[in-house]
Amino acid sequence: MGRRFDGVVVYDWRRATTVWQGEGMRRVVFNQKGGVGKSSITVNLAAVAATQGKRVLVVDLDPQCNASQYLLGMQAWHDGVGPKPNVGGFFAQTLSFKLKEKEPREYVHATPFENLYLIPSDGELGEIEHLLESKHKIYKLRGMLKTLEREFDEIYIDTPPAYNFYTLSALIGSDRVLIPFDCDAFSRQALYTLLENINEARGDHNDELKVEGIVVNQFQPRARLPQQLVDELSSEGLPMLANRLSASVVMRESHDRCMPLAFMAPKHKLTEEFLALYNELDG
Repeated sequence: MGRRFDGVVVYDWRRATTVWQGEGMRRVVFNQKGGVGKSSITVNLAAVAATQGKRVLVVDLDPQCNASQYLLGMQAWHDGVGPKPNVGGFFAQTLSFKLKEKEPREYVHATPFENLYLIPSDGELGEIEHLLESKHKIYKLRGMLKTLEREFDEIYIDTPPAYNFYTLSALIGSDRVLIPFDCDAFSRQALYTLLENINEARGDHNDELKVEGIVVNQFQPRARLPQQLVDELSSEGLPMLANRLSASVVMRESHDRCMPLAFMAPKHKLTEEFLALYNELDG
């Protein structure tokens, strides 16, 4: 059963938002539009979980390596080459029978933050994507994540701003998907296509995948148009989350210092908003 928005049929997400409960949660943060805060939301929700004593893993699938640099700092990159082994090496090894495959745990790096770990990204992802597609390696990431969820309470996956091999791999390998959204008309139109892509991935590859909701990022509560847009999306039946994230210069400072807000500014308003969002998602 679908709902029709401006001539586009979109899946009724009210039927698909029951969240799986259990150990080893795997959450992908996904929007195929750039600049909506995927990496910031991924890292800061993971950091909140880590401060609550949970053992947390971030998997960076974006060749831009933003989440990786956020957690490890730029000093981990030398001459443009990041830490190894990384997720690029994981995918590359699946293309050759000659390589001795590493165990999933070997790709995990400790970060400077207690309870928070990372599988870093690599620019090689873009170079090998067409090979991975042609050799049907779309389920490899899911196998890795299901192995690692035995060691971690929560796994967060950051994705590139595109619907491609890596984002589909992440949707297949996750049990929850969180959708960042910034309030403008172009993002609204892209949102309908995104929801259709998620529904297709769910139907074709992963019937365990549940949409947790749409989180409004860089929200300006005193501005009329953002609130109007959120109200309209809610009235259309889209799963808008109650807790929103404000625009704040402290986020840029957090990026510059390579320190998630929960560790850098635990009492800041935006940090408290991330905590409230985490609690809403955690039920």
